[in-house]
Amino acid sequence: MTLVVEETATTPPQVSSQNALAPWHIRAAAVAVDLLPAGAVATTMALVSFTVPPRGGWWWLSSCVLGIAILALLVNRLLLPNIYGWSLGRALFGISVVHRDGTVIGAWGLLLRDLAHLLDTMSVVGWLWPLWDSQRRTFADMLLRTEVRYSETPRPDIRRWTIGTVLTATVLCLAGAAVSYAVVYSRDRATDQTRAQIAIQGPKIVAQMLTYDPTTLADDFKRAQSLATDSYRGPLKAQQDIVQKGNPLINEYWVTDGSIESASPDRATMLLFMQGRRGAAPQERYITATVRVNFVKDGGHWLVDNLTVLTKPKPPGNGK
Repeated sequence: MTLVVEETATTPPQVSSQNALAPWHIRAAAVAVDLLPAGAVATTMALVSFTVPPRGGWWWLSSCVLGIAILALLVNRLLLPNIYGWSLGRALFGISVVHRDGTVIGAWGLLLRDLAHLLDTMSVVGWLWPLWDSQRRTFADMLLRTEVRYSETPRPDIRRWTIGTVLTATVLCLAGAAVSYAVVYSRDRATDQTRAQIAIQGPKIVAQMLTYDPTTLADDFKRAQSLATDSYRGPLKAQQDIVQKGNPLINEYWVTDGSIESASPDRATMLLFMQGRRGAAPQERYITATVRVNFVKDGGHWLVDNLTVLTKPKPPGNGK
């Protein structure tokens, strides 16, 4: 009697693709999709907030968009994996982050993992460690005992969501750059206009303010006060009162030279070299003076906000 034994071929168990570890390039691509759109918007808006006038409309708008971009980044990285089982980048490439035993990581665990990625960033090597590590782990994965595996979680319309996210981020970045350029360009153009206006109007305003005649003293002082801002009108009136209580003489000035020290769309500082005459013949004498004047634009008109005498009036040359 012959005993026949039927041999059955045995095959090694197949590893489910759902449990396969994700390669480095897939992980890198997923991180790029998760971080780059929101990161680019946040960076652009931060730069815009530094170029536009602080506390203005554009500053508040850029700050709000910056906050929304950071919030969207946190929601995508921390909350969506707990609600739907994936973030945008991980869903696009079919991967997920789990504990080594395959259990899901909570939002706090994902937050600690992202914070642990700072160690990968500081060392640089940590991000490259999965290239030769048998378990394809970064330093953050080692600390938090996590793995990145292929996942079969349903991801409806993920390509459409990804394209929409990238396009939205691109539009916001371009809009931010356009706003920044427009604001800076308009400010530079307004500053150039300030320089051109002050170069012509500044000497005339100061000459009118310092010139007066005893016969028309009240009108001359009133005109001078109209050329000053509210903050400088008080000190100017005090000086005029001193002149009025004394023995007023003809006081006439004209500008011989000047230079603009600084300028902005609504402010300017100018250094003026002046000549003039004081008194009437035969007691008339010619004088020179140097003043620094601060101008402020108010209601479309330039007014003197402060006038500092650097060189007091004195006879020109040797006094002859």
